[in-house]
Amino acid sequence: MSKQTVSFRLNGEPVEVSVDSRTLLVHALRESLSLTGTHIGCETSHCGVCTVDLDGESVKSCTLLAVQAQGKDITTVEGLADAEGLHAVQAAFIEEHGLQCGFCTPGMLMRTYRFLQENPCPTEEEVRWGLSGNLCRCTGYQNIVKAVMTASENLKAVSTVK
Repeated sequence: MSKQTVSFRLNGEPVEVSVDSRTLLVHALRESLSLTGTHIGCETSHCGVCTVDLDGESVKSCTLLAVQAQGKDITTVEGLADAEGLHAVQAAFIEEHGLQCGFCTPGMLMRTYRFLQENPCPTEEEVRWGLSGNLCRCTGYQNIVKAVMTASENLKAVSTVK
């Protein structure tokens, strides 16, 4: 198996990683780049715990080869917070108890982050549909939906202040 060097932007920073051509992005993130926030769940794209943002789209990193990330811009859960603190989505999940065991949380956060950029003023039904590709094994959906709605309100408040 031959190694390839893949270059991309990760959480705003340029990175290079040497991977086998069949290495999945989730494994490159966790094992080669030591970013373990992106979880490994089903490895079939059904559960969504491996969701990351790739060039402005939510993707399941367990079904994407690392070499496919060449030249792309990737944001993982580690890239949501900044020096000023937690992202509004992260803060809302804490405020509304949108996490239980925490296993699905990184994927839910990343999907919520992108979803609210796609639909900044969703209804509860739209939230449920927008997160339908991400599973919570603890059935914390009620609080997850509340967290997304709260994040939407908080993001609107921030954007009107600017």
